[in-house]
Amino acid sequence: MDAATIFATVSLMMLVNGLVLVLVSRDLPSTLRPAANYWQLGTMLIALGCAVFAFGGALPRPIMLVTANGLWVFGLTAYHAALQEFEGIRPRAWQLLPGIFTVICIAWFSAVSEDFWARIFVVSIVWAWLMLASILTLVRTSKEKFSVSRKILTSLFALVLAYHVLRVAIYLQGEFGPNFAIETGNYWLNLLTPIFMTLLPIVGTTAFLLLCSDNLRQQLETSASTDYLTGLLNRRMLAKHGAKSFQKAEDQGIGFAIAVLDIDNFKAINDTYGHGVGDQVLVEVASHLREQAGTTNMVARAGGEEFAVLLSDYNHATAAATTDRMRRAVEQANFSIGSIRIPVTLSAGVAVYRTSDRTFEDIFRRADQALYIAKTGGRNRVEIAHLSLIPT
Repeated sequence: MDAATIFATVSLMMLVNGLVLVLVSRDLPSTLRPAANYWQLGTMLIALGCAVFAFGGALPRPIMLVTANGLWVFGLTAYHAALQEFEGIRPRAWQLLPGIFTVICIAWFSAVSEDFWARIFVVSIVWAWLMLASILTLVRTSKEKFSVSRKILTSLFALVLAYHVLRVAIYLQGEFGPNFAIETGNYWLNLLTPIFMTLLPIVGTTAFLLLCSDNLRQQLETSASTDYLTGLLNRRMLAKHGAKSFQKAEDQGIGFAIAVLDIDNFKAINDTYGHGVGDQVLVEVASHLREQAGTTNMVARAGGEEFAVLLSDYNHATAAATTDRMRRAVEQANFSIGSIRIPVTLSAGVAVYRTSDRTFEDIFRRADQALYIAKTGGRNRVEIAHLSLIPT
């Protein structure tokens, strides 16, 4: 079997794989479709490049070399753009420059001053640049998001990159004339190259689809655990984390507290300024609570205009001080519509874990009762179960 036959076979496999991706991508959400479109484009370009190597014998050799290598390089450029879109990075027009540079150099070193070594050097450098850029795009993420599919795709780019480095090193050991043709079967490495070219369009496409699947799963998990308006954790996640804190307190004796905070006269804000303004107030209050809570306390939207904070503080004094700091931050914030300032205050109830509590809901219930006392006692204050904190 010669290199042309292998190139023809792999190009057909890539085209079929690209068509499968076209069909699958229709079911992807709009946020992932641009990345999928770029990956489809990359697969099609590389497949066409292999087809040109396989069936372009009738073309003048410089045209065949420029077309095939140009398609390959722009295909890898499209893969890089796909990964950027996936990560929320907008591809830039200047990223086409390596492909344009490659086309110009291949044209020069095949039609004007034929030089096999110059062509290999240019193509290898550009390919290495594009694959390194793709690898960096994949690895620049948090450890939590570094899924198995991302590891597979990163490994594929690294493997193809390593092969091309090794390929250049092997070519350097041989004696080849300036008109040596890699599209023939005259050298064993020529037969191996098209096989490695299939890794990204075929195996890589599968890994890319898995990456999209992981992203969808993460989005669903996020939607199920967060409040759509404020971005805070929802009541379900509050109960989950609260149960864990309760169990930790039971097993290890590490106490905690829960603060329940409610926006005063929120119905009046909605009635006076409209529900759109009410939503803005909720978002702003959530932002202030998140900022004041810091990294050791967890803020959630318990429902409506009610928020809850799972406090790592396990005594009344520190829990009260933390909660009152949040209350004051909201009171002092500037909520306004144009020149009209909207007064926004919070009432809060706080309960600290005690050994007589049977579940997390017991603690939450006591905090909620304390909140009721704060409301009936004048609002804009913090009330602790069995203790009072009068704001100054």
